[in-house]
Amino acid sequence: MHHILNILGQPAHARIEAPGFMPLSIEKIGNGPHNLPAISVCHYGEQNGDLMRDPEMCFEITPDGKFHPYYFRNDYTGTEQEVYFRTEDGREMIRPRLKRELSSFARHWSANLREQGFIKAARLQACQPLTLAA
Repeated sequence: MHHILNILGQPAHARIEAPGFMPLSIEKIGNGPHNLPAISVCHYGEQNGDLMRDPEMCFEITPDGKFHPYYFRNDYTGTEQEVYFRTEDGREMIRPRLKRELSSFARHWSANLREQGFIKAARLQACQPLTLAA
C-alpha cells in the first residue's frame, strides 16, 4: 500500500481502479490513536444500495514511513476490530495478537493489490489530475 501512496504523492483522497476488481479508496483521516498521521485503505462493495467496506483498514504512518494497522472492518462479515482501546479508568491497552494478525493481513493484502494491478493503475492515475476530497 505504501507503494501506491508514494506514486500518488499522498493526496487527501484517491480512488484507484483496476479492471475486474472493486475500486480501492485511500483517504487521509487525520491522526490515529498515537497522534500520528493516519489513512484509511478500503475496498467498497455495494449491497441493497448501501456501500459496504470489504475490507477497510486504518493505519498510522510513522515519520520513517512505516504503516502500523490499528483498525479493521468488513461489513459483509460484521467484523470490526481495534488494536488499541481504553479501560474505564482511562488506561490505553493494546491487543498484541490482533496487531500481529492485522500486520500479516496487510502484507498479504498489499501483495494481492500489486498482483491485481493496483500499483500499475496508481502509476497511470498519477499522470492524470486527481480529484481531491474537500
